[in-house]
This record gives sequence, structure tokens and C-alpha cells, in this order.
Amino acid sequence: MKKLALRLVSFAAPLALTATAFAQDAASDAENQAVAIAGRAMAAGLAIGIAAFGCGLGQGRAATAALEGIARNPNASGKILVPLILGLALIESLCIYALVIAFQVQP
Repeated sequence: MKKLALRLVSFAAPLALTATAFAQDAASDAENQAVAIAGRAMAAGLAIGIAAFGCGLGQGRAATAALEGIARNPNASGKILVPLILGLALIESLCIYALVIAFQVQP
């Protein structure tokens, strides 16, 4: 019963708030532009944050797997090191691409 009530409230609350949004006066062009710039800045920050988070997780897992492989077989360190560095470079390039896109989103 609690889940049903929670679902109904979570569905009805946005519907109740949309009526007040439609009832607002039209904003000026400068105000709309300021909101658009703020939205772009938040989107750019969010893109960089998600990219950095994902790249950090990927690099951590790659390093962990490489170190475990070297620990199990120290003679294979030369064969593991080159693919590790290549993989880390590709992971880091994803974060750099996100940074470039974030700069392009900015006005």
C-alpha cells in the first residue's frame, strides 16, 4: 500500500507543479539567455564529471588487472605493459574528448 501511495504522489506532484509553470509570465530575452547559458554550463560540468568518473573507474580496473597478471606471472610483465599503456591512453582520450565537447557546448 505504501508503494502505491508513493507512486501516486510521485506521479501527481509533477502534474500539480506544471500548472504553475504554465501560469508564469513570459520572461525577457536576457533572462532566457541567462538561463540557457547556465544550462549549458551545467551540462558541460556534468559531462566532464561523468567522463572523469568513468575514466577513473576504467583506469583503476585496467591497472588492477595488469598488476594481478604481473603478480601471477612476473615473466609476462613485458607482454602486459604495452597493452596496458595503450588501453590507458585510449581511456584517457575519452575524457579529453568529453573536455573538448564541453568547451564546444559553451557559448
